[in-house]
Amino acid sequence: MLAYIAGKILVKRENYLIVITNGLGYKVFAAPKLIAEVAGETELYLYQQIKEDGTALYGFKTLEELEFFELLLSVSGIGPKSALAILAMASLAELKSAIASGNHSLLTKVSGIGQKTAERLVLELKNKVDYLAPVSGSTSGQIRGDELEGLGALGYSLAQAREALSQIAFEITDSGERIKAALKYLGR
Repeated sequence: MLAYIAGKILVKRENYLIVITNGLGYKVFAAPKLIAEVAGETELYLYQQIKEDGTALYGFKTLEELEFFELLLSVSGIGPKSALAILAMASLAELKSAIASGNHSLLTKVSGIGQKTAERLVLELKNKVDYLAPVSGSTSGQIRGDELEGLGALGYSLAQAREALSQIAFEITDSGERIKAALKYLGR
């Protein structure tokens, strides 16, 4: 089972890369964002799908993305292409927050994911994803889905809510206090 590849990028296409390592070229499907970011040499974590008619490789920049991809595949009706599309829709933290808070509307924006599939995905994964979704570069450490949902209910966008919550001191742990502090930040 292939799990990791490091090599030179030979070809970049809309939904895949060809990575050369030790004289062999591997076709690796990836999210468009990752394809746009990589150049020259790359290192990717791999998911290898083995089917009756062949195998396929799916590449990810971090191990956390790979693990989340595998978690998505555990849901009935979600295949590798749909899971990649879900990962391309939003950041990992936003996806975890949406699932943890029961917000399936973000998932229905993915082509091929309808209302019922999105609801099933949230239901099956709600207790499997970390309740606290890490936010890179955040001084406060982590943002809870209920905090994002609360600010969203007050009319703030996900980006505004995430920005405000990322500015809150790490010592403030109570969700109500964090929302109050975020509202003060947004009121500036």
